[in-house]
Amino acid sequence: MKILFIIDELEFKYFEFNKLVTNFWLNVEFLKRNHSVYVATKNMLNVFETRPCCFCTKTVFKDNELYKSNELTNTTLEEFDTIFFRPDPPVDINYINATYILSMVNPKKTIVLNSPDAIRNKNEKLYINDFPSLAPKNIVTSDVKFIREFLKENKEIIIKPLNRCFSSGVFYLCYGDKNTNTIINTATDNGKTIVMVQEYLPEIKNGDKRLIFICGEILEYCVQKVATNDDFKFNEHCDANLKFGSITPEEKAIENIISKKLLDDGVIMAGLDTIGTKIIEINITSPCFFIKEINSLYKINLEKIITDKLEHYIYNSINQHRESVFSNC
Repeated sequence: MKILFIIDELEFKYFEFNKLVTNFWLNVEFLKRNHSVYVATKNMLNVFETRPCCFCTKTVFKDNELYKSNELTNTTLEEFDTIFFRPDPPVDINYINATYILSMVNPKKTIVLNSPDAIRNKNEKLYINDFPSLAPKNIVTSDVKFIREFLKENKEIIIKPLNRCFSSGVFYLCYGDKNTNTIINTATDNGKTIVMVQEYLPEIKNGDKRLIFICGEILEYCVQKVATNDDFKFNEHCDANLKFGSITPEEKAIENIISKKLLDDGVIMAGLDTIGTKIIEINITSPCFFIKEINSLYKINLEKIITDKLEHYIYNSINQHRESVFSNC
């Protein structure tokens, strides 16, 4: 196959040094299987003579290292069999504009994972409310008074922005805190910005789990993300804050509730952040699967397992399209 990874600008800049990120491991594994792999960033997308295109460069795995060429070529997106769209948030207007260009790609010619329509329409924070039985109690608002009432009722809350990642801009707030007004006004930009406000789940003291959703299945491998230093949340990617995590039967059962909906929406790869039996976030933009850490903790090669499933999904999709074409002839 001919594959394109659209990655974050920082990853692209330091491409050869990115062994912590999921894209690095998947790129290497696809190359080992003799696929042609290219990389680009979302700002390299363009429309040329009405066709969706992208300035991209080829990658190569040599002497056990991953490299990219310095030469950029503007290529029609429909020349690729598969495009992995995985830049990091914030999901700002530039991010949304990139999904518009990707939505121009004919899905019968090129598979885009995850669907640009899904990424544009399904906010990673709000998505949990598509599954009410799994979502913690929450409100979504910019109204300062509404948030104060929710705080009074629940005593402890988490306030988070809708379009960021890596716990950026996330606040914990306890009823009676002398900084209540400051925190709420800061989070909402004085009542102008909509945020999600969730009930505080005490189990967070043990960390939250990152579950891996691939092609309709929650894998049995996961990590427990524990709080960083004196913070209440995980926000630093280092071994000391990533622990071995085992999937409980209740967590595995989440698959039965969410799988069909995610696949129907065009979400093939997701990272589910869970606390207890609740999902606090469904990462669909650039889910990190902590491949390096899971490989070390479980003594496996997670990139091979994930790539097996992705290849199977992609080949099935291609074959289904071919059968549809032949049946219409």
